[in-house]
Amino acid sequence: MSALWTMAEAVAATGGRSSVDWRAFGVSIDTRTLQKGDMFVALQDVRDGHDFVAQALDRGAAVAMVSRIPEGVSPDAPLLIVDDVLAGLEALAKAARTRTRAKVIAVTGSVGKTGTKEMLRTALSGQGKVHAAEHSYNNHWGVPLTLARMPVDTDYAVIEIGMNHAGEIAPLSRLTKPDVTVVTNVAAVHMAAFESVEEIAREKASVIAGLSGGIAVLNADTEMAEVLAEVAKNTQVLWFGEAATDFRLRDVVVGALDTKVQATMLGKDISFTIGATGRHLAMNALAVLAAVHAVGADGTTAANALAGWRPPAGRGARWVVGAINLIDDSYNANPLSVAAALDVLAHSTGRRVAILGDMLELGPDEVTLHRAISQNENLKNINTIHCVGPLMKHLYETLPAPKRGEWFETSDQLAAKIKKLLTDGDVVMVKGSLGAKMGLIVDAIKNLGDARPLNETGGTT
Repeated sequence: MSALWTMAEAVAATGGRSSVDWRAFGVSIDTRTLQKGDMFVALQDVRDGHDFVAQALDRGAAVAMVSRIPEGVSPDAPLLIVDDVLAGLEALAKAARTRTRAKVIAVTGSVGKTGTKEMLRTALSGQGKVHAAEHSYNNHWGVPLTLARMPVDTDYAVIEIGMNHAGEIAPLSRLTKPDVTVVTNVAAVHMAAFESVEEIAREKASVIAGLSGGIAVLNADTEMAEVLAEVAKNTQVLWFGEAATDFRLRDVVVGALDTKVQATMLGKDISFTIGATGRHLAMNALAVLAAVHAVGADGTTAANALAGWRPPAGRGARWVVGAINLIDDSYNANPLSVAAALDVLAHSTGRRVAILGDMLELGPDEVTLHRAISQNENLKNINTIHCVGPLMKHLYETLPAPKRGEWFETSDQLAAKIKKLLTDGDVVMVKGSLGAKMGLIVDAIKNLGDARPLNETGGTT
């Protein structure tokens, strides 16, 4: 196994210094998940990573990137000393991007970034060595960390880029230097930091800042399509969606366990199956196929691979817990993603139960946006809706009485009552912003019985 970084390579990349020779096979920022042979990067966040350097070295780290020698650590220890640790990580990222011949895809959007990234991983996995971000590592440290972890022999890399305020995406795109950029959609998300949805659209479209002769993949169905087109006017664009001519969605059939799609790819009709449920997944899949084409990979092979794709944890992953079916969509929420989750639940079989937590960072219209969920057409096919949080109380109060379940101030209060809220045969969907801590409810449901992931045949694994 070849090293990801040698001492000489890392010193040259960062301008740092190291008095001990070493070879690192991975890059870690967390001693809890650190593997023997990793470089430990002592970032400062809620805690100062320098406080964990001794522990990292004890656990087998090959080296620690630091800006000072931590207390209790010998000056002779394997340390890569740099002026600033985050800047050092960014320097590693730049060097990793420069030394690889990989085709790099950057993915952003208001909803569906992580799912689309994982679809791309699946779609390209049979066509070369794929490197993609773990979890939702899409911010000012997550993007450089993902790049710094990229092996030199990578064929395709998929980098997720997120934001929660203006001016974040363009610098991360320039760091990434993508060959292809994808904007999944634009919606009223993070409105607390933006004056309008148009501002969000321009921020999302700024992902093209790092393109140099590359291709932008854009959503033709979003209301902000004209804004995206304006920002990308000097860029080659592939459009996807029902209104698109490049990658056009013709028909979607949402089943209990999968989604069948008919589409036209650059004038060629194609049918394929996605191994999960949801009309929104068909749109994500078209973005994926456009990006696959843009990097020169085979679209038909990629489309066929999507039958084996499964949603990431917290983003629609399905579980069987005894006689209860669980849809875990607990990682995050906004009006667009809640609508998509309700559509998935409405197409499920059984007594349909939604557990909805607060949607956060929606700005001055947050109350109106929560109440508006009561007008979603899929509610007619959902039996009971339980609500969590002060914002979701506004939805609770506007729900039709037959569908109104219970309201709780916090997720742990609902979790404590979960056994009384569900019965055998239920299919329950849990959705809410990360700050609403809906994962506590997911854990409580899983603790009701033997929790097993649902596989592609409807059985369990």
